[in-house]
Amino acid sequence: MEQHPTRLALIDAAMRQFGRDGFDAASTRAIAAAAETNISSIAYHFGGKEGLRMACADMVAQRIVLISRPLAQIPGDASPAMARATLRRLMRRVVCFLVLNSEAQDTVAFMLRELAQPDSPVLDRLYSQLVEPRHRALCQLWSLATGRPAEADAVKLAVFSLIGQAFYFRLAAPIVQRRMGWSDYTPGAARAIARQVLDNLEAMIGDGHG
Repeated sequence: MEQHPTRLALIDAAMRQFGRDGFDAASTRAIAAAAETNISSIAYHFGGKEGLRMACADMVAQRIVLISRPLAQIPGDASPAMARATLRRLMRRVVCFLVLNSEAQDTVAFMLRELAQPDSPVLDRLYSQLVEPRHRALCQLWSLATGRPAEADAVKLAVFSLIGQAFYFRLAAPIVQRRMGWSDYTPGAARAIARQVLDNLEAMIGDGHG
């Protein structure tokens, strides 16, 4: 369902403010100003600052669901080759989002802020509705590609490390760009990063027993 433009503007502004300053320090007045609306719009659309925070979490989930769409398209009896191809397609989508999408920086910064607060209601929500089910699905895909048990600790850690290396290129973008001599992430840079991530994926999977 299409959301109201003011609601979307507030979510975008809030995600940026929450990611930069943290939830407690973020000013609702500043969020409303950045969204070019009045502060009462926050109460109208979200019931208050906490509701806006949860709406940001839902937006993060929505973005990641779109990126991870290939997971929903793989049958449970897929061949190892099909599973590998799906993993490759998924990682290309992840890299392209993290490196080229303008929403990635605010999305990741917001998530990091929430991850730093163990009692965060956002963390609980994202974990139960997004992280755990998608990580489990990725483990199952890894199992199809390698023949290893989906719930084995080594498989869980392999999936975390695969996703983590892709996120590094967003988290450490200034360092990566400086070392590579890039002024920004371009489509060419994204292709180079994706090639490296996919090479790493193939090395991790190996001959089907990785």
